[in-house]
Amino acid sequence: MLIYSTTSKHDTVNMQQDPDIIRQVIRHRRSINRFRQDPVPLEVIRDAIDAAVWAPNHRMTEPWRFYLLGEETWRRVCALNAEIVTAAKGEKAGQLKLKKWMQIPGCLVVTCEESGDPLQRQEDYAACACAIQNLSLLLWSQGVGMKWTTGDVTRDDRFYDHIWVNRNEEFVVGLLWYGYPDEEPVSARQPGQQFTVELP
Repeated sequence: MLIYSTTSKHDTVNMQQDPDIIRQVIRHRRSINRFRQDPVPLEVIRDAIDAAVWAPNHRMTEPWRFYLLGEETWRRVCALNAEIVTAAKGEKAGQLKLKKWMQIPGCLVVTCEESGDPLQRQEDYAACACAIQNLSLLLWSQGVGMKWTTGDVTRDDRFYDHIWVNRNEEFVVGLLWYGYPDEEPVSARQPGQQFTVELP
């Protein structure tokens, strides 16, 4: 049993948490491609974002920005993605992609502030990745699935225009689909010891 306690001049927080619960959420979370059509309440997403920003970030830069896409913006993004797919793979592939994306019940874009310093940019990107993992784990614990994608559409200038972001000031870390899962994906991992080197 892990016992965590913090004290400040304003409040005292005592929390007891079974690490097996955390371990199970981490192990069972999976990327979701198929969702039910009933929408996730926005307050659930906003609450998850509030938790996500407690990710570690070097120098407390808090580089993450979150964009909740409404129906109008999402339609424009779907149309742009279909246009890109059509140019690469033909009209049929573009229409299939458009149909699939239009069925996604919720979408969130995470961007990272541009620091102008290559090392800080790398550290800020890592912080945003940690925030996305926080977000996905909390949502998963509430029965909400997510997929983090970084397809061609997220690198297109028009995508930045659609989400009203200046790409000289921020860059896209991920396009996050979310919703209640309509699948039970299964995958496996090698034991952590396979990737661990213990030095003297």
